Amino acid sequence: MQIPKRQNIGGLLLSLSLCLAADTAIARDLPLVVSAALTRAGIPGGAVGVYVQAVDGRRRLIASNPSLALSPASTMKLVTTNAALDLLGPVFRWKTQAYVNGKLDGDVLHGDLIFKGSGDPKLVSENFWMFLRQIRAKGIREIRGNLVLDGSAFEDTAYDPAKFDGDPIKPYNVGPDALLLNYEALSFRFMPNEINGTVRVMLDPPAAYAVTPPTLSGADCNDWESKLGALLEPSGVQFTGTYSASCGERVWHMQPYELTHTEYFAAVFRQMWSDLGGTFSGEVSAGVTPEDARLVTEWQSTTLPEVIRDINKYSNNVMARQLLLTLAANVLNRPGTPERGALVLAGWLADKGIIAPELVVENGSGLSRDERISAQTMGRMLVAAYRSPVMPEFISSLPLAGYDGTMRNRLKDRSVAGKAHVKTGRLENVRAVAGYVLAASGKEYALVCIINHPNADRGLEAEDALLQWVYEHG
Repeated sequence: MQIPKRQNIGGLLLSLSLCLAADTAIARDLPLVVSAALTRAGIPGGAVGVYVQAVDGRRRLIASNPSLALSPASTMKLVTTNAALDLLGPVFRWKTQAYVNGKLDGDVLHGDLIFKGSGDPKLVSENFWMFLRQIRAKGIREIRGNLVLDGSAFEDTAYDPAKFDGDPIKPYNVGPDALLLNYEALSFRFMPNEINGTVRVMLDPPAAYAVTPPTLSGADCNDWESKLGALLEPSGVQFTGTYSASCGERVWHMQPYELTHTEYFAAVFRQMWSDLGGTFSGEVSAGVTPEDARLVTEWQSTTLPEVIRDINKYSNNVMARQLLLTLAANVLNRPGTPERGALVLAGWLADKGIIAPELVVENGSGLSRDERISAQTMGRMLVAAYRSPVMPEFISSLPLAGYDGTMRNRLKDRSVAGKAHVKTGRLENVRAVAGYVLAASGKEYALVCIINHPNADRGLEAEDALLQWVYEHG
């Protein structure tokens, strides 16, 4: 009787080992449709990190190079925004406050007006205009003092807008500031008039910033921005080139990088305050709020879930940088810096039991050559996020495949459309997707795919194939 028992045990162990081997193969190998797409793109499997796991944590469907440290591009925003929801809460709002330091005599302020910021990522011109109306409603019309900008919530550190790609004029290269106004960008609308042979240039937001328009030409509209010959100076911009009548009306969004944060804020404030009937001829400078200053009014931002929706659906890098420093300021109770924000993210992951020695955080937006994370770390974070009380707010911030955000034009004709909330990421030599797929089986999966290779830009087919495969086979 013992011999058959040994044979049964041996057979059982063999069967068990085969099952384990099969499970390992399932968890390790990429689906053939994905591997084939990578091969066509000339991307080797060793350049790709993939991690797919059921959100209940029971089934790891795919894990290919799961621990490899990779550049995640904009999928890094998922770490920053998820941490913010957890640590700051879904009702968190930024406050921008207005103080006076002086005497108000009728509608004349004999003293300084002070703005104190907390890093609001969405203090756009419309909101700032309403904030100034609140100040006017408090009875202040003429300011016979100076304007003081208190941005001490973030540490004043050197920032090079040309560091990432050598193109400081691009709005996505704007650095963080606790009193960031309108993303510190200017929009120039060019309106040609063939009747009188001129070009009118409208500036948004309205600012005390001189604009010298270009001359009208009859050339073609190709490469119209470079033909403008923009010359940026602290006092204004000169368009020394030409603008073609065939272009019609067009808008150019740019960062006037020659202006400091203070100079930009001053230019917009002076114009808007004047437009509201206010008078101000003093100086504008950075400073801190005196202890005896009196609060006049404050502006509260939209809630955090609304902000992270903009960050994730439309991949707003400037807002993500603001959010990372906000985390540092609020969690560590110290002026926000990227380094302190990175410490907060690493500590937050560790508290969830996710040890990520490969994690490198430079600015929290993914617009970086240095940031690194593994597919497994990102995937485990997504699984934990699904179990979080703020899961609905987080998932709703991700682009819906085939419908909106950066996924609106992808997978429209595939059955996974409308079934995947996915953040995209793309840099030179980098392509990534990360998010959730609701499979046809009714099971939900966290999915991460990060490609780092010179041919990464050809990896879209493989990413889409993976999303569709998980929908069909998950």
